[in-house]
Amino acid sequence: MNRFSRRDLFALMGGAAMVPLLGSVEGRAATRYIVIGTGGTGGVFYPYGGGLAKLLSEKLPETQATAEVTGGSVDNVKLLAKGDAEIGFATVDSAFDGFKGQDAYQDVGPQKIATLAVLYPSVFHTVASKASGIKTVADIKGKRASVGSSGSSTESIADRVMAAAGLDPMKDVTRDNLGVAESVNALKDGKIDVFFWIGGVPTPAVKDLVSTNAADVTFINTGDHAGQLNEKYPGVYLSSTLKKGVYEGLAEDLPVLGVDNVLLVPEALDGGMVKEILAAIFDNLADVAEIHPVAKRLKLETAAPKTAVPYHPAAVEFYKSRGVTAG
Repeated sequence: MNRFSRRDLFALMGGAAMVPLLGSVEGRAATRYIVIGTGGTGGVFYPYGGGLAKLLSEKLPETQATAEVTGGSVDNVKLLAKGDAEIGFATVDSAFDGFKGQDAYQDVGPQKIATLAVLYPSVFHTVASKASGIKTVADIKGKRASVGSSGSSTESIADRVMAAAGLDPMKDVTRDNLGVAESVNALKDGKIDVFFWIGGVPTPAVKDLVSTNAADVTFINTGDHAGQLNEKYPGVYLSSTLKKGVYEGLAEDLPVLGVDNVLLVPEALDGGMVKEILAAIFDNLADVAEIHPVAKRLKLETAAPKTAVPYHPAAVEFYKSRGVTAG
C-alpha cells in the first residue's frame, strides 16, 4: 500500500487497521500519522514498535502512530526511503548497506535515511536440531536451513557467516526464507535442520521453542567468525555472548555475533517532528522500559554513539540540547 492510500485508510477507518499494534487515544481526532516499520510477529521489533506507537499516540498532540508488520530491517529501510514510513527499526549492518546502496539494496541504490537513536544490541542466533548433527557453522553444508525472511538482515548475516565458515550460501545449503516464528515451527516439525535469526534476547519465539523442546535443539557458536567479518565489514559487527540460562537448556555462555539495532527516519523527515518524537521517547523512559526487556537498555546517555549511518540533523540538535554529543 502506498503512502497516500495508507493515510487515507487510517483517516477513513479511524485507525482500525492493525489493531494489535495501534496506539490510540480515546476521543481525540488525529491530524497526522506516524507509521513505524517493525518486523515479524515472533521478533523483538514487533512488540517494541507497537509499544512506541502507543506511546507516541498518547504523548504527541493529534497524532496517530501505527506499527506495521514487515519483513524486517531491509523492508523498513526501503519503506523509509520511499516515504511509506516515518520511523523504522533496523540492524546497523542493514542500515549501512542501505545507506550505501549495496548488497540487498543494489537494485534500488543508496537509501536516503538517517539515524534517530541506537537502541540495543541484537544477538545472532543459530539454532539446530540435535538430530541434524550440526555442531558448527561448517556442519550446515548439505543441510536445509532457514536463512530468515527474504532480503532481511538475518539473511544477510547468515550468508556472511556461512561464507566465513567456508560455505557457498547459495549452493551448499537448501535455503528456506522464513521469519523466526515460522522457522521455529519448521524446526519443530522436522522440515528444516537449522535456522538463523538476529534479534534481541530473549526472542519470544526462540524462548517458546526451548521451553518445550530444549532437549532437542542446540545453539551454534558463531563468535569464532567475528574476526573475519570485522576485517571485511569494519565497525559493523560485535563480538557478543548468549549468556547461560537466558534460554532453557543453554548450560554455558556461548560466543556469538552481535549487531546494534537503530531507529531510523527518512533523511527528509521534518525536523520538528524528529524532535517531538525524541522528546516523547526520552521524557517517558519509564514507559518505554515497560514495552519489552530490551527496551530497558535505552538511555539518553548511550542513545547517540558513533554509528554507521549519520544522525538526522534535528536529532543532533535534540541530543545537544540534552547535553549529549551525537556520533
